Amino acid sequence: MSTTRIDPTGPDRRLPRLRTAAIRTVFSALLAALSVSGHAATFHVDSAAGDDSAPGTSPAQAWRSLERVNAQVFQPGDQLRFKSGGRWTGQLRPQGSGKLVESRPVPIVVDRYGEGPLPRIDGEGRVLDTLLLRNVEFWEVRDLEITNQGTNRAPWRTGVRIVSDGFGELRHIHLRGLFVHDVNGDLRKEQEGCGIFFESRGGNRSHFADLRIEDCHLLRTDRNGICQRGGGRTRSTGVVIRGNLLEDIGGDGIKPWGSDAPLVERNTVRGGRMRCEDYAAGIWPFDCDDALIQFNEVSGMKGTKDGQGFDSDYRCRRSVFQYNYSHDNEGGFFLICAPGNSFNEDTIIRYNISQNDGVNSARVFHFGGGASRTRIYHNTIFIGTNQDLPLVLATEWNGGWADDTRFENNLIYVAGRVSFQLGAARGMVFTNNLLFGAHGALPDGLNATTNRPPLARPGSGGAGFESMAGYRLTERPPWMLGHPIPANGGRDFFGTATPTNAPASIGAVEFKP
Repeated sequence: MSTTRIDPTGPDRRLPRLRTAAIRTVFSALLAALSVSGHAATFHVDSAAGDDSAPGTSPAQAWRSLERVNAQVFQPGDQLRFKSGGRWTGQLRPQGSGKLVESRPVPIVVDRYGEGPLPRIDGEGRVLDTLLLRNVEFWEVRDLEITNQGTNRAPWRTGVRIVSDGFGELRHIHLRGLFVHDVNGDLRKEQEGCGIFFESRGGNRSHFADLRIEDCHLLRTDRNGICQRGGGRTRSTGVVIRGNLLEDIGGDGIKPWGSDAPLVERNTVRGGRMRCEDYAAGIWPFDCDDALIQFNEVSGMKGTKDGQGFDSDYRCRRSVFQYNYSHDNEGGFFLICAPGNSFNEDTIIRYNISQNDGVNSARVFHFGGGASRTRIYHNTIFIGTNQDLPLVLATEWNGGWADDTRFENNLIYVAGRVSFQLGAARGMVFTNNLLFGAHGALPDGLNATTNRPPLARPGSGGAGFESMAGYRLTERPPWMLGHPIPANGGRDFFGTATPTNAPASIGAVEFKP
């Protein structure tokens, strides 16, 4: 067997060949992209001065109506631009798909042109969905105002619906900068309406790949804000819900359903479960593995039929909730649940801050049914002066009880009063927590420090992460050190590095001199 030797001190004679191959690959991709873009067109739509008999290829020759837009079959690289300040009624249901060229997406882009308010498309309740993307892929939709309010509520009414219906893998749908408001769908969970809704259904292993909803504003959407529904066994991948603001939502805020490793981060939910009468929570995955929920703020959830800021729901494994801020949610901070005939496994809840959650004396943490191996560590919980509620409530669901739960290194600052109602939960361990303030009888074996924690201004948080400076530590006495927890995420609530092989500060915040 012969061996090729390379002189480490001299030039590698293979490099010119490698560079040439790389250049050829890049050049080939560039030629393919240029070929697509050479055939792409930009279409304009002007609700005031457009003409559907015009070609639409310039602002001076813009189309006028949604009907004309819906009749066009768009090609990869095309752009569809609505005039700023324009208003349309009815449904936008575009046809055609983008594609991959040399492994790079060549999408169809919907955007606006000109100065002024966002282009507005109003379904007026006369259509089920104001914007419908059904069995089309490689679309990017930006900077539109979308509403769909009818005289009466209607089942399944949405502002935006994305559907893979027997399509198989539906790729690269990106929504950015949409303002979706006043969608009066049905308030019942069994036929819930939604602001932005994406659903995979039918056969052929229908699912999404690379679906992103970013920097959108949702206001007064019923029943829900941004929600997914998965109808088959094939999980969606690459689902990202990031940087959205949701306000005055009738039921659930954000709900990924049927995805592997969905990422839900840097969203703000202000007011949820505002109108529905059944169960709803702020942000929660269902039927997902490896969901990552981080850097979100949830406040103002109403009622105690759930009503928590966050929920790790059933048919989920290895969900991680970290660096979130939850406050003033009537139902509490966290629900971890699974009926006895299902499962919720290996949830991690770490480095979050909860303030005044459970304002109607509901509970802070609620274990409903048979969640197993839940790990809750390095969180900071503030209980306000008017609160008297269970810090931990465990209840039965369909024969299931929580099993193998650990609370460790958490800081609980109680200005009011808390209790523990553990029912028949099995293996619930409390170790090395700081529990300051008034509390009822402690569970057997609870290991806690009761000294006043040196927080700068506990309870002073308001709207936004920038209001949280009061939860920083002014010092770190020896009794504020927690047990080492390997693979703890590597940072605290504020981004300070945390040790993984040495004790870190109890609570969500590492002491920073």
